[in-house]
This record gives sequence, structure tokens and C-alpha cells, in this order.
Amino acid sequence: MNYHLPVSVVRAATAVALLASIAVTALCASSYPASADTYPSRRITFVVPYPAGGATDVLARLLANKLSESWKQAVVVENKSGGGGVVGNDNVAKAQPDGHTVLIGITQIIQAPSLVTKLPYDVFKDLAPVTQIALSTIVLVVPEQQPIKSVKELIDYAKANPGKPYGTFGNATTSHLYGELLKKTANIDMTHVPYRGSAPLTNDLLANTITSAFQDLTTASAQIQAGKLRPLAVGGEKRRKALPDVPTMAELGYPGFEIEGWLGVFVPAGTPKEIVKKLSDELARIIASPEGVAGIETLSLVPVGGSAETFEKVLRRDYEKWADVVKATGVKGE
Repeated sequence: MNYHLPVSVVRAATAVALLASIAVTALCASSYPASADTYPSRRITFVVPYPAGGATDVLARLLANKLSESWKQAVVVENKSGGGGVVGNDNVAKAQPDGHTVLIGITQIIQAPSLVTKLPYDVFKDLAPVTQIALSTIVLVVPEQQPIKSVKELIDYAKANPGKPYGTFGNATTSHLYGELLKKTANIDMTHVPYRGSAPLTNDLLANTITSAFQDLTTASAQIQAGKLRPLAVGGEKRRKALPDVPTMAELGYPGFEIEGWLGVFVPAGTPKEIVKKLSDELARIIASPEGVAGIETLSLVPVGGSAETFEKVLRRDYEKWADVVKATGVKGE
């Protein structure tokens, strides 16, 4: 015997079945990783773990604008500061691994594991390198009011006047590590004065409140050109185009300063390799372009670029080197 269900029941059952089919289809689609062919499929967010206005923020906006032009997709910059960069780093480490949330990080990310007892993420397990953007040069400077003309004269002065203040742009930063490394290698006694960033450090240098400082060249460049700060040496393996007559610390016989600061791009671990490569290739192209080089050099940074694999080698090398510096100097994070 044929039994016919009421039309209203049939319609309801059909609707339920249709919704279930849509749900299953969506679930299946979400189980597959994003494809490089469809990436980017929506807005890309560049997370900067520091306040707006600094060199990292300015550089992120430069890259975001160029990437948006190239890919015809919105690329926005979000500043998620706090914890010396930890808050923003962690935000990306825990983001969806689809290439749409990108971290613009600095050397701190590879120094922190040796400086801080516990971090909410593991840089090698929770983040994937994309490309190294640029090197950030640290320059040892003294105020123009100081008679000191060389690193040797600074060391002689420190030995004759123990306890004199030297400034850094923050506790447990590259600036601080460099300062303590100089104290140890030159066997001098100077008092560390940490500042909350490069701007207030520069203000006190100009006021001759502190004797010397390891300052980032991005911030110090204008004052050096104006003759208000005197550069004595730079970190890194090579002299800088912006300061061709200023020797490296290594040239002067002080090892350990070859390792230097940088800015780089990361995505959450688990992001498909083809997406990482697509993003890496395009950012490397932008960095190497005439506009990219000009924009980066305007910030007194040294353009790098390169593949994700090359950047990963830099991370692992620098992790070991900074760990050695931290151990040697005894610097601790907050």
C-alpha cells in the first residue's frame, strides 16, 4: 500500500536534507588546505607587534601597499603591541594557517627564547619563516659635546671614569646586548640606562645626559648627518653604505658584534608550503625592486629578501649566536 506523506512534511524533510548537504559540503571544503591558485582569497593582515610610527610599522606599510598593488587584494596593517613584541607574535602564531595573517617581526623573536623563561609560542614550531626583509644596523654614537672620537677613546674614558651612563632603547634589546658585550670584551664599567624606545634615548643623547649609546641607524641617521651625534662604529660584518668611513666593531678587534638586527616576515606554522613560497617570492621581488630598495634604504635599512629556506637558516644561526651573547653578558628579559 502506498502511503503519501503530507506535502508540508515532505517539504520540511527536503529542506533539512538540503541544509545537511550544504553543511557536509562546507565541512569537507574546510578540511582541505588553502590552495596557492586561489590565494589570496580575501584581505591579508600584516601584524606589527609594535606601536605605529616606528621603522617596523613604516616598513610594513610600504610592503603592504606594494603587495596590494601587485595582487589587487586589500592588505592592511594592524599594530598589536605589548610584551616587547610577544603579544603580536603570539597573535600570528595562533592564527589560521592560510597565509592571510602575516607577521612583520624583528630580531627580538629569535632573542627572546634565551632572555625570557617562558613564551606562549615556540618560534620554530608555531611560526614559519617567509623572507628576511632587511638588516637593521646598530651604531655606537656619542653626543657632539663629548670629546670622544673613537671606540678606543671611549674605552679609555670609561676606564678612567667607571660607572658613567650608557643608554639603550630598551632592556634586553639588541642595543642592550651590544652594550653589555662591549663592557665584557673591553673590561669596562658603565651603568646601563634603558629607555622606552629610540626617540627618548636620542633626546637624552642630544642633551648630553648619557655618554654613549648603541642606537639603531634608522633613528640616529638624521642626527649623525646634522653633526649632533658622532658615530664611532657599527655592528655587522660589513661597513654600511650610509656610513662608509665608520668601521665595524669587528674591524676594531671586538668580536661578537657581527650578528645584527633584522626585520622579517612570518606566517603561522602549518601554512601550505606553496602559499609560503608564493608570498615569499612576491615579497622578495618587491624588496629587490627599485622602489623597494629605495624605500628600505630611506629608513637606513639594508635590503635582503630571499627565500623562506634561506631565512630559516638565518633564524637557526642567529638563535645560537644570540644565545651565546646572552649567556656571556648575563642579560635577562623582563
